[in-house]
Amino acid sequence: MYLSFFGLNEKPFSITPDPRYLFLSERHAEAMAHLLYGIKEAGGFIQLTGEVGTGKTTIVRSLLAQIPENAEIALILNPRMTAPEFLLTLCEELGIGVPDSAAGSLKDLVDILNDYLLRAHAAGRRVVLVVDEAQNLAPDVLEQVRLLTNLETNTQKLLQIILIGQPELRELLDRSELRQLAQRITGRYHLDPLSAPETVAYVRHRLRVAGATSEIFSRRALQKIHRLSGGVPRVINILCDRALLGGYSLDRHRVTTSLVRQAGTEVFGRHTARPWIAWSGAAAAVLLLAGGSLALWRFAPAGWLSPDDPVAAHGHTAPIPPPAPAPHPAAPALRAAHPVHRPQSLGQLLSQYGADTTSQAAYARLFALWGLPDPGSKHPCRQAAQHGLSCLKSQGSLGQLRLYNRPAILVLADASGHTFHVVLRQLHRTQATLDLGPAPSRVGLGALSRDWVGEYVLLWRPADGSLRILSDGMSGAGVDWLRTSLQHLEGVQPTGPANNVYDAGLVRLVRRFQRTHGLAVDGVAGIETQVAVSGALAQPHTPRLDAQANGG
Repeated sequence: MYLSFFGLNEKPFSITPDPRYLFLSERHAEAMAHLLYGIKEAGGFIQLTGEVGTGKTTIVRSLLAQIPENAEIALILNPRMTAPEFLLTLCEELGIGVPDSAAGSLKDLVDILNDYLLRAHAAGRRVVLVVDEAQNLAPDVLEQVRLLTNLETNTQKLLQIILIGQPELRELLDRSELRQLAQRITGRYHLDPLSAPETVAYVRHRLRVAGATSEIFSRRALQKIHRLSGGVPRVINILCDRALLGGYSLDRHRVTTSLVRQAGTEVFGRHTARPWIAWSGAAAAVLLLAGGSLALWRFAPAGWLSPDDPVAAHGHTAPIPPPAPAPHPAAPALRAAHPVHRPQSLGQLLSQYGADTTSQAAYARLFALWGLPDPGSKHPCRQAAQHGLSCLKSQGSLGQLRLYNRPAILVLADASGHTFHVVLRQLHRTQATLDLGPAPSRVGLGALSRDWVGEYVLLWRPADGSLRILSDGMSGAGVDWLRTSLQHLEGVQPTGPANNVYDAGLVRLVRRFQRTHGLAVDGVAGIETQVAVSGALAQPHTPRLDAQANGG
């Protein structure tokens, strides 16, 4: 969308691990050197760890492009399996045929592997096992991996093993029962986030690879990107992509701090205030709480705090629970049927319910929120059209989805590239409710933003049942709906006879709505503008993302 506007040949901030975009900071260069050493030299284990989004998988992809001719790489991306399954997968990665009778036998699989490794060694080939997401290895599988290093000749190990994972991998290997494995680790390396200067160099590097011939981001904008992202490359990519889209929509060829701040608001789903505003707001909150506590202590009626209350016994006021909000008419029954689980790790959810994250399963859940039958595997969007609904498939941000106010299917990807289709049921200020597992579960917006690739599908109901762009000079039921809806949102009562012509007055209404909601201000009611108008209306029997719908 914005490529020609900024003079780019391709999207510079895609979050897919393209080795061409690998930026070798000092830490990344050292990590690459460790991995290449592990491939070329004999030894035990090489361990590489780093937080989510710091570039581990990108380094692996680049490593695979640089392997020596005499090296064979077995890459296991999802190691959450049993020991026999792990050995069988290793054999499959190396192209070793395994008889059905040996598939479940650890001894037979190890013998087959040993025979293959001896033949590879005799032919002068090195065999390297790379395990990504190694923090997901079960202890018994790790022990089996350790035993594989016992396959050796008098002078050399037959299998080099590289373990790549999140910081939890270090905690796992610190267990006493795995100390024999830990003692065989000959190289440990941890990837830290980028520093501020490295973040600037990283952004400029990706822009140059994509064909940029001038500076697109201002110096202060780059500093803001580092502060918002914490130097995590994946978050940097998402922020920069959103900022470029914002610059394009506002016809600005230079990305400024304000555009980055707005991108942060969209990506994280919350306002990213200037530092002095945040500090002053925090100070005001502290003063207000202190004053309120003093007032409560001085004027609380006798008996309000029980003398047996351990908090009251120490001379402090007990916290007062806020009044329960008035429930939505449909909320009690919905909450009774679908209790929302407490916030938990997104990774744990995807691991536990990964089998329920197919596209077909996600469409079934999304259709259920609209009261529609399971579409099965046959063209769900066509089936939605039979019920007067339309699919909107696009890429965007949580801020956009909050504007559209409709549940959506999100496409998530973990560090190993596996994709998951989950239904976003609600958006709160700092959390999201996912319709995943036996009951909806809440996750933090930060974790969701890191794993979401930006793709979504949502259902909405076009006003007149047709899907078309509305613009100046057109007429019909859709135009009448648009005018009536915008007048309702502005609190204006219609005057005079109904007007179903898209005239200058309606253009002004559309422009005001677009400007208020951060849409491209062109006075044309495209599909996204219509979805946003529909989402702003409190339509009955329509699922919504805001906290007043779908069970609070």
